[in-house]
Amino acid sequence: MPDVLFPHNSSMSSRWEPPLSHGGFILLSVVMALFTGPAIVLNATVIIVSLMHKQLRQPLNYALVNMAVADLGSAGTGGVLSVVHNAQGYFSLGRTGCVMEGFAVSLFGITSLCTVALIAVERMFVVCKPAGRMLFQQKHALAGIALSWIWSLTWNVPPLLGWGRYEPEGVGTSCAPDWRSRDPRHVSYILVYFAVCFAVPFVVILVSYSKLMWTLHQVSKIACLEGGAVAKAELKVASMVVLMILSFLISWLPYAALSMLVAFNPSVEMSPLVATVPVYLAKTSTVYNPVIYIYCNKQVLHTCSLPLMLQQDCAIWWSSMASAGVQNWKRINLCQRVNNSFK
Repeated sequence: MPDVLFPHNSSMSSRWEPPLSHGGFILLSVVMALFTGPAIVLNATVIIVSLMHKQLRQPLNYALVNMAVADLGSAGTGGVLSVVHNAQGYFSLGRTGCVMEGFAVSLFGITSLCTVALIAVERMFVVCKPAGRMLFQQKHALAGIALSWIWSLTWNVPPLLGWGRYEPEGVGTSCAPDWRSRDPRHVSYILVYFAVCFAVPFVVILVSYSKLMWTLHQVSKIACLEGGAVAKAELKVASMVVLMILSFLISWLPYAALSMLVAFNPSVEMSPLVATVPVYLAKTSTVYNPVIYIYCNKQVLHTCSLPLMLQQDCAIWWSSMASAGVQNWKRINLCQRVNNSFK
């Protein structure tokens, strides 16, 4: 890394021109603080509440807690450091600090992203029961969590060994895998990195939720026999699935798209501020995740005594999911008989 990226740790500090004005850096610092503070509070609350209450320590909630741990780690490292460095107007930890921060934030971030995919698979497993009557158990939950960390570690270690590298990005106040380099080694790493750490989880999410929605759609065909209750549950689940996918895309798609654009077209020119926006959008996922995935969990809502209206809305979602998971095999058989009778 050239020393110009760390001007306050080199002899070039007197000639260094900041990419933003002081006011611009302060504004970025405030924006990051507005997201980082709530992210730390929300995710820490989920972890503490889960540890304090035994009824929350169920296999289906393990992934939610794992995501809270990863998001708390991401907010506590990348979020807090971004607030501090933007307030200073430069990255003050030097090359070693940049590598450490880039590795830590990437490790936590990809683990959280993989856990989002894991939650989609678990919901599909519970509702659609592709393995028949086999129950979702603790060993399955722990295996999924281990896979999310191993997968993230596997693809974030290579820059420490020479394939790819961690470098300041955007306005230079945070570090991440270097997607601007034209070195073939680094370009190949970025292409593989975003294929296995963004495209693969996204495909898993789409396939899992598509299967889930198809199952509920089949069940809803017998809504006339149940007063329309299944159709209402299908609509509620569809809304939640759309929200989950949109939050994933808003957080990660701009960052992935920007990285791929630069990797395939290294000559493209963009201002540091434009390059910073997707970076910060990705970091906002640490706030979206606990709100969408965890605070719409009936058990957590009861334990934390959140407002009744939100509690009722989220309870509909989870109760409908559980009901479909326990009885869908009976309902689908019945649905087939009903369809056959009207042919």
